[in-house]
Amino acid sequence: MTDRDRFSTATRLRLLGEQTAARVYRSQTRRQARRSRLTGRAALLALVVCSLVVALAYPMRQYVSQRAEIDALRQQKRQAQERVKQLRDLKARWQDDAYARQQIRLRLHYVLPGETGFVVVDPGRARQSRFDLAAARRPWYVNVWDGVDKSDASDQ
Repeated sequence: MTDRDRFSTATRLRLLGEQTAARVYRSQTRRQARRSRLTGRAALLALVVCSLVVALAYPMRQYVSQRAEIDALRQQKRQAQERVKQLRDLKARWQDDAYARQQIRLRLHYVLPGETGFVVVDPGRARQSRFDLAAARRPWYVNVWDGVDKSDASDQ
């Protein structure tokens, strides 16, 4: 190359174009090499991850649901144990004659010989329903029997 060729515009443009083309070609080949290398590895990795997810999804779902069921059963067990404890305490209380006597008097309106039994009726409530007033004046066993008769009649 002579000085004149060296500085001519056409020569400069041609050299610039060749250099640019060489850079583009090099970068494309690097990118393609990287892309092809990563694509195969990425596809394999994605395949392995998807396989693991599919293989473990159902067992994990079962595991989680079983753990929730176990927790619910443990809670039921605790509640049942608490209920058993309460019932044992109640049974022990009923073994005491004084408690049994108190409950019988309270619930069944029993009176001891020589005592006078009475039932206090709220006048406001008695106005609302004559049945309540009539039921309050009768002995408890009559009310129970009337309830049995009414439920028997409603079944027919």
